Amino acid sequence: MSENGFEVIGVSSSGQELQDVEQEENIRTISVEMTRTISLVKDLITLWNFYNLCKREKPLIVHSHTPKAGIIGMLGAKLAKVPIRLHTVAGLPLMEAKGIKRVILDFVEKKTYSYATKVYPNSKGLFDFIIENRYTSEEKLKIIGNGSSNGINTNYFSLSKITDEQKKQLRIDLNIAEIDFVFVFVGRLVRDKGINELVSAFSILQTLNNKLLLVGSQESDLDPLLPNTLEEIKSNANIISVGFQNDVRPYLAISNCLVFPSYREGFPNVVMQAGAMELPSIVSDINGCNEIIVQNENGIIIPVKDEDSLKLAMIKLKEDEVLYEKLKQNSRSMIVSRYEQSVVWNALLNEYNTLLKEKGYNV
Repeated sequence: MSENGFEVIGVSSSGQELQDVEQEENIRTISVEMTRTISLVKDLITLWNFYNLCKREKPLIVHSHTPKAGIIGMLGAKLAKVPIRLHTVAGLPLMEAKGIKRVILDFVEKKTYSYATKVYPNSKGLFDFIIENRYTSEEKLKIIGNGSSNGINTNYFSLSKITDEQKKQLRIDLNIAEIDFVFVFVGRLVRDKGINELVSAFSILQTLNNKLLLVGSQESDLDPLLPNTLEEIKSNANIISVGFQNDVRPYLAISNCLVFPSYREGFPNVVMQAGAMELPSIVSDINGCNEIIVQNENGIIIPVKDEDSLKLAMIKLKEDEVLYEKLKQNSRSMIVSRYEQSVVWNALLNEYNTLLKEKGYNV
């Protein structure tokens, strides 16, 4: 039982990540296998298992995240008569879908919201998109705090947590000189994150003392990069790909600017993390990104899928020292003031208590 009177049970597919959550958060966890792709038979089995879990545990609140967990969690909870069914929308893959796939995903999204008692888009852009596409009524929607699903621990994401010796050693390991200007990307290396445009833009503007640091894993089965992008990453000595990292702070600490040209997001944690680590960001003009970043205050916003604009923004931040220093100086304070994790947590706790009182439960 938490100090706020809730017993929290974490439900996800099995794996090391679920074990880590159980240990780090000191909560009970239960594995329910879920696929990320559409698989009718497997999804029905998952639904049955989650329904039985709800009947056994009898939760007052089920709160789901991600599209697949959303449809499974909200339908399973409704069938099990869970009174409060909450779904957070933290990004919509359907934004990039077309044809019959888009039709199917639209249908599933509407059904998820219909089974939920409350839906929380984690950005104003997602809120507007949901209304425009008539997925649910405006009365069912609410943004918690200033946006974001979880906020950011600005004490953890701080340059003060990374020593000069750590930074020096990492630069040596990665063959990055002190004078190098390092553009960093953190996230999955897939098409939807704008990696094709990023690698192409970097290879064109490439000059002495520029480095591109890619922190994240490839997902060649779900959203592969172009062959020429993969070849450029492999052959270009100034592009450094380090794969997935449990702790991205050292990589942010040796970088000068986050570049995040994603096609779609909910409310991207990495942009908040980079800002807390005093990095300005170049981001695409999509929901979430264009709320965290204010144009020419803590970063630069560019059009989506626009390689030329991306290249010009990268050149500008490298060459305009006055602008760069202004953005850098503003970056951390603009995250701390709006997205400190404790603020988001308290807002969510207040929401839970309010909903429980409305249902007649004593809290």
